[in-house]
Amino acid sequence: MTHSILRIDASANGADSVTRNLTQAIVEQLQGDVTHRDLAATAPQFATAGYISGRTLAPDERDTAQRADMVQPDALVAELEAADTIVIGLPIYNFGVPAALKAWADQVAIPGRTFAYSAEGPKGLLEGKRAIIAVASGGTKVGSEIDFATPWLRFFLGFIGVTDVQIIAADQLGQGAEDKISAAHDSIASIAA
Repeated sequence: MTHSILRIDASANGADSVTRNLTQAIVEQLQGDVTHRDLAATAPQFATAGYISGRTLAPDERDTAQRADMVQPDALVAELEAADTIVIGLPIYNFGVPAALKAWADQVAIPGRTFAYSAEGPKGLLEGKRAIIAVASGGTKVGSEIDFATPWLRFFLGFIGVTDVQIIAADQLGQGAEDKISAAHDSIASIAA
């Protein structure tokens, strides 16, 4: 059986993006069937009234507006469901995640598909998957008190059931990019498929 990889890029920096370079290196290291979702090229829609009300309904119970607003979320969730490994490029913008990545998270948080409420609280439904997050920042140190991006993304992934999360960091690039990017590539070379 072939390993299925969902690669998600969020950097608006195009070919000069450090995170895109890292996610490419990760998927090459993992060697599987890759689905690529470029959130900067095609940003997910923001949550709408039809999405909010439609996401809790069965498809045949949705009205016309809800059905239209659920086309993209259903497709994004299907990509997650099909993936064994999720590779996410996370540039840190102003101490947090890019707006397109937050919009993606809003679209895939669907009760009954990616999480469920129980007496013990929310339970993620996408268990058994692995996530590798490639992080780049100009000045924010990953894991520091001003890093609001990686803890949020790790928490969100856990919320939908993905608890096996690895961070590959090329952080504080304003203070010596070449060594930090090289160290990130060394970490990628040790990732097991």
